[in-house]
Amino acid sequence: MTARIRLGVNIDHVATIRNARGGAYPDPARAAMVALEAGADGITAHLREDRRHISDHDIDTLAAMLRERGRPLNLEMAVTSEMQEIALRHRPPAVCLVPERREERTTEGGLDVAGGHNWIAPFVQRLQDAGSRVSLFIGADPQQIEAASRTGAQVVELHTGAFCDAVREGRAREAGVFLDALRAGARQASDLGLEVHAGHGIDYETVEPVALIPQVMELNIGHFLVGEAIFVGLAPAIGRMRALMDEARGL
Repeated sequence: MTARIRLGVNIDHVATIRNARGGAYPDPARAAMVALEAGADGITAHLREDRRHISDHDIDTLAAMLRERGRPLNLEMAVTSEMQEIALRHRPPAVCLVPERREERTTEGGLDVAGGHNWIAPFVQRLQDAGSRVSLFIGADPQQIEAASRTGAQVVELHTGAFCDAVREGRAREAGVFLDALRAGARQASDLGLEVHAGHGIDYETVEPVALIPQVMELNIGHFLVGEAIFVGLAPAIGRMRALMDEARGL
Protein backbone atom coordinates (compact mmCIF):
# COMPACT_ATOMS: atom_id res chain seq x y z
CA MET A 1 0.00 0.00 0.00
CA THR A 2 1.29 3.46 -0.93
CA ALA A 3 0.91 6.52 1.31
CA ARG A 4 -2.24 8.59 1.03
CA ILE A 5 -1.88 11.43 -1.45
CA ARG A 6 -3.04 14.93 -0.46
CA LEU A 7 -5.55 16.92 -2.48
CA GLY A 8 -5.23 20.67 -2.86
CA VAL A 9 -8.27 22.29 -4.46
CA ASN A 10 -7.68 25.41 -6.51
CA ILE A 11 -10.64 27.79 -6.20
CA ASP A 12 -9.46 30.38 -8.76
CA HIS A 13 -12.27 29.80 -11.20
CA VAL A 14 -14.99 30.29 -8.63
CA ALA A 15 -13.62 33.83 -8.62
CA THR A 16 -13.63 33.84 -12.44
CA ILE A 17 -17.38 33.21 -12.43
CA ARG A 18 -17.91 35.88 -9.76
CA ASN A 19 -15.89 38.43 -11.68
CA ALA A 20 -17.87 37.84 -14.87
CA ARG A 21 -20.73 39.78 -13.28
CA GLY A 22 -18.66 42.02 -11.02
CA GLY A 23 -20.53 41.07 -7.86
CA ALA A 24 -19.76 39.10 -4.73
CA TYR A 25 -21.19 35.71 -5.72
CA PRO A 26 -20.07 32.95 -5.90
CA ASP A 27 -17.73 33.47 -2.97
CA PRO A 28 -14.32 31.71 -3.24
CA ALA A 29 -14.09 31.53 0.56
CA ARG A 30 -17.34 29.59 0.69
CA ALA A 31 -16.00 27.29 -2.02
CA ALA A 32 -12.90 26.73 0.07
CA MET A 33 -15.00 25.65 3.05
CA VAL A 34 -17.04 23.27 0.89
CA ALA A 35 -13.81 21.83 -0.52
CA LEU A 36 -12.36 21.15 2.90
CA GLU A 37 -15.57 19.50 4.08
CA ALA A 38 -15.61 17.35 0.92
CA GLY A 39 -12.13 15.93 1.45
CA ALA A 40 -9.60 18.53 0.32
CA ASP A 41 -6.47 18.77 2.45
CA GLY A 42 -5.74 22.37 1.54
CA ILE A 43 -6.71 25.27 -0.70
CA THR A 44 -4.73 26.70 -3.59
CA ALA A 45 -5.26 30.21 -4.97
CA HIS A 46 -3.29 32.00 -7.70
CA LEU A 47 -3.01 35.76 -7.23
CA ARG A 48 -2.17 36.94 -10.74
CA GLU A 49 -0.59 40.26 -11.61
CA ASP A 50 -3.73 41.31 -13.54
CA ARG A 51 -6.08 40.01 -10.79
CA ARG A 52 -8.18 38.23 -13.43
CA HIS A 53 -9.78 35.95 -10.85
CA ILE A 54 -8.49 35.87 -7.26
CA SER A 55 -8.28 39.33 -5.66
CA ASP A 56 -6.17 40.72 -2.85
CA HIS A 57 -9.28 40.71 -0.67
CA ASP A 58 -9.78 37.01 -1.43
CA ILE A 59 -6.25 36.27 -0.22
CA ASP A 60 -6.84 38.31 2.95
CA THR A 61 -10.04 36.37 3.63
CA LEU A 62 -8.68 32.93 2.74
CA ALA A 63 -5.48 33.37 4.73
CA ALA A 64 -7.35 34.37 7.88
CA MET A 65 -10.06 31.71 7.50
CA LEU A 66 -7.67 28.85 6.85
CA ARG A 67 -5.28 29.91 9.59
CA GLU A 68 -8.17 29.91 12.05
CA ARG A 69 -9.05 26.35 11.00
CA GLY A 70 -5.49 25.08 10.94
CA ARG A 71 -5.61 24.28 7.23
CA PRO A 72 -3.01 25.32 4.67
CA LEU A 73 -3.29 28.00 2.01
CA ASN A 74 -1.06 27.35 -0.99
CA LEU A 75 -0.47 30.74 -2.61
CA GLU A 76 0.47 30.44 -6.28
CA MET A 77 2.30 33.49 -7.56
CA ALA A 78 4.82 34.86 -10.02
CA VAL A 79 8.40 35.61 -9.00
CA THR A 80 7.94 39.38 -8.67
CA SER A 81 8.63 41.89 -5.92
CA GLU A 82 4.92 42.75 -5.64
CA MET A 83 3.95 39.12 -5.03
CA GLN A 84 6.81 38.59 -2.63
CA GLU A 85 5.61 41.52 -0.51
CA ILE A 86 2.10 40.03 -0.39
CA ALA A 87 3.44 36.61 0.58
CA LEU A 88 5.67 38.08 3.27
CA ARG A 89 2.69 39.95 4.70
CA HIS A 90 0.48 36.86 4.91
CA ARG A 91 3.16 34.21 5.44
CA PRO A 92 1.04 31.37 4.03
CA PRO A 93 2.07 27.82 4.93
CA ALA A 94 2.87 27.13 1.27
CA VAL A 95 3.92 29.22 -1.72
CA CYS A 96 4.16 27.84 -5.26
CA LEU A 97 6.21 29.92 -7.69
CA VAL A 98 4.87 29.79 -11.24
CA PRO A 99 5.65 31.47 -14.56
CA GLU A 100 3.14 34.08 -15.61
CA ARG A 101 2.42 36.00 -18.80
CA ARG A 102 -0.47 38.45 -19.13
CA GLU A 103 -1.61 37.08 -22.49
CA GLU A 104 -1.85 33.43 -21.43
CA ARG A 105 -5.22 31.90 -20.57
CA THR A 106 -3.67 29.65 -17.95
CA THR A 107 -0.17 28.68 -16.87
CA GLU A 108 1.23 27.26 -20.08
CA GLY A 109 4.50 25.73 -18.92
CA GLY A 110 6.90 25.30 -16.08
CA LEU A 111 9.15 27.88 -14.48
CA ASP A 112 12.61 28.17 -16.06
CA VAL A 113 14.57 27.58 -12.88
CA ALA A 114 17.79 26.72 -14.69
CA GLY A 115 17.77 30.01 -16.57
CA GLY A 116 16.63 32.10 -13.60
CA HIS A 117 18.55 30.48 -10.75
CA ASN A 118 20.36 33.63 -9.67
CA TRP A 119 17.15 35.53 -8.95
CA ILE A 120 14.90 32.59 -8.00
CA ALA A 121 17.21 31.19 -5.29
CA PRO A 122 17.26 34.35 -3.11
CA PHE A 123 13.52 34.77 -3.69
CA VAL A 124 12.97 31.24 -2.37
CA GLN A 125 15.24 31.86 0.61
CA ARG A 126 13.41 35.00 1.70
CA LEU A 127 10.03 33.23 1.62
CA GLN A 128 11.41 30.27 3.54
CA ASP A 129 12.92 32.58 6.14
CA ALA A 130 9.40 33.95 6.64
CA GLY A 131 8.10 30.43 7.34
CA SER A 132 6.55 29.41 4.01
CA ARG A 133 7.29 26.08 2.37
CA VAL A 134 8.26 26.91 -1.21
CA SER A 135 7.35 24.87 -4.27
CA LEU A 136 8.55 25.43 -7.83
CA PHE A 137 6.12 24.62 -10.66
CA ILE A 138 8.26 23.03 -13.35
CA GLY A 139 8.17 20.63 -16.25
CA ALA A 140 9.42 17.08 -15.76
CA ASP A 141 12.78 18.02 -17.25
CA PRO A 142 15.98 16.68 -15.64
CA GLN A 143 17.80 20.01 -15.97
CA GLN A 144 14.95 21.97 -14.35
CA ILE A 145 14.58 19.45 -11.53
CA GLU A 146 18.29 19.56 -10.77
CA ALA A 147 18.23 23.36 -10.85
CA ALA A 148 15.22 23.37 -8.51
CA SER A 149 17.14 21.34 -5.97
CA ARG A 150 19.93 23.95 -5.99
CA THR A 151 17.57 26.82 -5.11
CA GLY A 152 16.88 25.37 -1.67
CA ALA A 153 13.15 24.93 -2.36
CA GLN A 154 11.58 22.05 -0.47
CA VAL A 155 9.06 21.03 -3.15
CA VAL A 156 8.61 20.76 -6.90
CA GLU A 157 5.20 20.58 -8.54
CA LEU A 158 5.41 18.77 -11.86
CA HIS A 159 3.33 20.20 -14.73
CA THR A 160 0.93 17.45 -15.88
CA GLY A 161 -0.76 19.48 -18.63
CA ALA A 162 0.93 17.84 -21.64
CA PHE A 163 0.04 14.36 -20.40
CA CYS A 164 -3.58 15.29 -19.66
CA ASP A 165 -4.04 17.01 -23.02
CA ALA A 166 -2.64 13.99 -24.88
CA VAL A 167 -5.04 11.65 -23.07
CA ARG A 168 -8.08 13.81 -23.78
CA GLU A 169 -7.12 14.19 -27.45
CA GLY A 170 -6.61 10.45 -27.95
CA ARG A 171 -2.85 10.68 -28.54
CA ALA A 172 -2.07 7.50 -26.63
CA ARG A 173 1.57 7.11 -27.65
CA GLU A 174 2.41 10.70 -26.71
CA ALA A 175 0.50 10.34 -23.46
CA GLY A 176 2.69 7.36 -22.60
CA VAL A 177 5.85 9.34 -23.33
CA PHE A 178 4.68 12.23 -21.16
CA LEU A 179 3.68 9.88 -18.33
CA ASP A 180 7.09 8.18 -18.44
CA ALA A 181 8.71 11.61 -18.17
CA LEU A 182 6.57 12.43 -15.13
CA ARG A 183 7.55 9.14 -13.49
CA ALA A 184 11.24 9.72 -14.17
CA GLY A 185 11.01 13.31 -12.99
CA ALA A 186 9.30 12.30 -9.76
CA ARG A 187 12.01 9.72 -9.06
CA GLN A 188 14.78 12.22 -9.76
CA ALA A 189 13.21 14.92 -7.59
CA SER A 190 12.65 12.51 -4.72
CA ASP A 191 16.22 11.23 -4.96
CA LEU A 192 17.40 14.85 -4.68
CA GLY A 193 15.43 15.27 -1.46
CA LEU A 194 12.53 17.24 -2.92
CA GLU A 195 8.90 16.57 -2.04
CA VAL A 196 6.96 15.95 -5.24
CA HIS A 197 3.57 17.44 -6.11
CA ALA A 198 1.77 17.43 -9.46
CA GLY A 199 -0.96 19.42 -11.15
CA HIS A 200 -2.49 21.09 -14.19
CA GLY A 201 -5.30 19.74 -16.34
CA ILE A 202 -6.06 16.70 -14.18
CA ASP A 203 -9.56 15.24 -14.46
CA TYR A 204 -11.27 11.94 -13.58
CA GLU A 205 -9.70 10.21 -16.58
CA THR A 206 -6.14 11.28 -15.90
CA VAL A 207 -5.94 11.34 -12.11
CA GLU A 208 -5.25 7.63 -11.57
CA PRO A 209 -2.01 7.37 -13.61
CA VAL A 210 -0.61 10.44 -11.88
CA ALA A 211 -1.74 9.33 -8.42
CA LEU A 212 -0.07 5.97 -9.02
CA ILE A 213 3.36 7.62 -9.19
CA PRO A 214 4.59 6.68 -5.70
CA GLN A 215 6.77 9.75 -5.13
CA VAL A 216 3.87 12.16 -5.71
CA MET A 217 2.60 13.37 -2.35
CA GLU A 218 0.03 15.99 -3.43
CA LEU A 219 -2.17 16.85 -6.40
CA ASN A 220 -3.46 20.37 -7.01
CA ILE A 221 -6.65 20.39 -9.07
CA GLY A 222 -9.00 23.26 -9.81
CA HIS A 223 -10.50 24.09 -13.19
CA PHE A 224 -11.95 20.64 -13.83
CA LEU A 225 -13.56 20.46 -10.39
CA VAL A 226 -15.17 23.89 -10.72
CA GLY A 227 -16.45 22.94 -14.17
CA GLU A 228 -17.81 19.59 -12.98
CA ALA A 229 -19.50 21.36 -10.07
CA ILE A 230 -21.85 23.02 -12.56
CA PHE A 231 -23.38 19.61 -13.23
CA VAL A 232 -23.08 17.73 -9.93
CA GLY A 233 -22.14 20.28 -7.26
CA LEU A 234 -18.74 21.11 -5.83
CA ALA A 235 -18.76 18.69 -2.90
CA PRO A 236 -19.71 15.62 -5.01
CA ALA A 237 -17.13 16.57 -7.66
CA ILE A 238 -14.38 16.80 -5.05
CA GLY A 239 -15.63 13.68 -3.27
CA ARG A 240 -15.32 11.63 -6.44
CA MET A 241 -11.83 12.96 -7.15
CA ARG A 242 -10.80 12.14 -3.59
CA ALA A 243 -12.18 8.61 -3.99
CA LEU A 244 -10.31 8.05 -7.27
CA MET A 245 -7.06 9.21 -5.67
CA ASP A 246 -7.58 6.86 -2.74
CA GLU A 247 -8.42 3.96 -5.02
CA ALA A 248 -5.23 4.54 -6.98
CA ARG A 249 -3.27 4.32 -3.74
CA GLY A 250 -5.09 1.18 -2.60
CA LEU A 251 -6.83 2.90 0.30
